[in-house]
Amino acid sequence: MKIRELVDILEAKVITGADYLDREVYTACGSDLMSDVLAFVKEQAVLLTGLVNPQVIRTAEMMDMTCIVFVRGKKPDLNMIDLANEMEIVLLGTDYEMFTACGRLYTNGLRGRSGK
Repeated sequence: MKIRELVDILEAKVITGADYLDREVYTACGSDLMSDVLAFVKEQAVLLTGLVNPQVIRTAEMMDMTCIVFVRGKKPDLNMIDLANEMEIVLLGTDYEMFTACGRLYTNGLRGRSGK
């Protein structure tokens, strides 16, 4: 699924990374615990989280994730946006809760690591 499709499905705002919306994502991970994300270990994944701190960007970069979606209307600060720009990671924001956002992506064909 292309990141631009995530924008439509989640009624999301592109915070940064508009030049990368044609990148593909193949799996999704929803978590506010970065230790769980580290255990996820998947490339070309999208991370959905309500956690707003620079560690989120650093974790996504370590795991080769190309997109982060902040749920529940959370907004990253300018330092996080600058870091995401530096690492070429797309940041999106949605007002949906994590459960609903994950459900919308699943319904539209995006799966988690297990593929189920």
